[in-house]
Amino acid sequence: MMRFPPSAQFHTPNSSMDRPVALVTIDHDHQNSSKISSQKMSSKGGWNAAIFVIFVEMAERFAFYGLAGNLITYLTNNLGQPVATAAKNVNTWVGVSAIFPLLGAFIADSYLGRFKTILASSLIYFLGMVLLSLSVSVIPMHSRKAVFFTALYVLAVGEGGHKPCVQTFAADQFDENNLEEKAAKSSFFNWWYLGIVTGASVAIIVLIYLQDNVSWTAGFGVLAGSLAVALALFFIGIKRYRKQRPTGSPFTTVAQVFVAAAKKWRLRETHGGRGICYEDDRGGSHVHGQTRGCNLVRTKQFRILDKAMIIDNEDALSNTRNPWRLCSLYQVEEVKLVLRLIPIWLGCLMFCAVITQLHTFFTKQGSTMLRSIGPNFQVPPAALQSLVGLTILIVVPIYDRVFVPIARKITGHPSGITMLQRIGIGLFVSILNMAVAGLVETARVNTARKHGLINTPKAVVPMRIWWLLPQYVLTGIGDVFTIVGLQELFYDQMPEEMRSIGAAAYISIVGVGSFINTAIISVVQMITSRRGNVWLGDNLNRAHLNYFYWVLAGLSAVNLCVYMWIANGFVYKKIENLDETSEGKELERLKK
Repeated sequence: MMRFPPSAQFHTPNSSMDRPVALVTIDHDHQNSSKISSQKMSSKGGWNAAIFVIFVEMAERFAFYGLAGNLITYLTNNLGQPVATAAKNVNTWVGVSAIFPLLGAFIADSYLGRFKTILASSLIYFLGMVLLSLSVSVIPMHSRKAVFFTALYVLAVGEGGHKPCVQTFAADQFDENNLEEKAAKSSFFNWWYLGIVTGASVAIIVLIYLQDNVSWTAGFGVLAGSLAVALALFFIGIKRYRKQRPTGSPFTTVAQVFVAAAKKWRLRETHGGRGICYEDDRGGSHVHGQTRGCNLVRTKQFRILDKAMIIDNEDALSNTRNPWRLCSLYQVEEVKLVLRLIPIWLGCLMFCAVITQLHTFFTKQGSTMLRSIGPNFQVPPAALQSLVGLTILIVVPIYDRVFVPIARKITGHPSGITMLQRIGIGLFVSILNMAVAGLVETARVNTARKHGLINTPKAVVPMRIWWLLPQYVLTGIGDVFTIVGLQELFYDQMPEEMRSIGAAAYISIVGVGSFINTAIISVVQMITSRRGNVWLGDNLNRAHLNYFYWVLAGLSAVNLCVYMWIANGFVYKKIENLDETSEGKELERLKK
């Protein structure tokens, strides 16, 4: 007879038991301690705690965009780097900053917890910004470059712990079991997004002006000061926070499925009356028709992994379930969810390679054009990046209040269009973005040639900087579709225990996209230099930046075709008996 704990029930074809019996004992001391614990928890969290975390994130976004938005200008004008080299350095730093969150999310979920990870990463971030301020002021010139880049990557380490944890930690302050707090949580996400956009936009407008017109020391000093204030606020709210303990490594679950499937790769489910393990310790179970928690439906993709849940003779004779030999259906389907997202992740890398132009070549284009407003004011070329945030603030309400209801009537889908369709539209917009950028750059070069400025790289081309406005607006529109769509997809389709990793994985797309853009620049430079006509030279008037934009448009078009093929075979998460739940009824109501 098999002897397993109630949390590890199996279902076999020959089972005579219609329903498992669970023995429940009441521990009054435990109940009393739970009541006391819940009373303490109710006095914490909510808006009184979340508002402090919002300010911390605003300061971090303020610091990041205040640095990233104008970094290429400092590298070329102050450190004397060639334009292509500076662009690659910016892309590499942005890429590393977006890759480290994978490590930060793992450490937070497995060891430190979100609170301690945020605290440690905020201190590292602050120290990195102080070092950056010193590198542009008191550090001798011969050591300035080394110290500057050291400070940049200290900041990247701080980003790694900060990005994947802050939003989740802030959302943790609202109790899902409290109806009032659950309603407030929905409002929280709106204010959170507004805070991020506000912090980034103010940085681009104010900090870049200080850097260009006062001094880099003043600009970086303000950034360090803002982080100090945010850190102080975070400490003020320390007694109000609800803190979640680390849940353990989510990668262990994934590894167990692969190991168990490998051990049983020769087994067949239909032979020998073998059964399937349906239930495990973590919820999400299905036993003889009963649904407990979130019950994932069995799918046909990656069927090789199904062998991990086959009960063989060794499992049947064992007193306990060995998780490295036998996994539940729920656990196997979780791993399938992760595997399905990998092709989508790959299919969006080119989009992120395109949007990195925002911090590099778009800014260098603007620096060569007429930027005057009135007799005494010059628009900093990097300040146009604020148009992206403004576009997002305008387009998101239009998308939510106008586009979705119209699309819902046409498609019958609750969200108007699917998450993958939303991402695909953004990929198409990125193609238009590069095509438009190429046309504008062609017009700029023709204007320079017409006025005899081809060999004068520092001359101002008599063409208004506002000609660049369409490519910034298209960048914002693309973000609304693809970036927000990716956020929703990686939250919705990831297993619940791995949503922090999902957030980090989504962020890492930006990082790897930056690396891909660096690789494309290197290949273009290598090929064109052999022909003696470098496309991305320091003199943009003689360079062929427009050709580079069209190359990106062509690669994006190919990428879109590949993405459509991937999306066509994508299987969304399926939950059994969803139509009987309140969520299912709400979906049906929206369809009508």
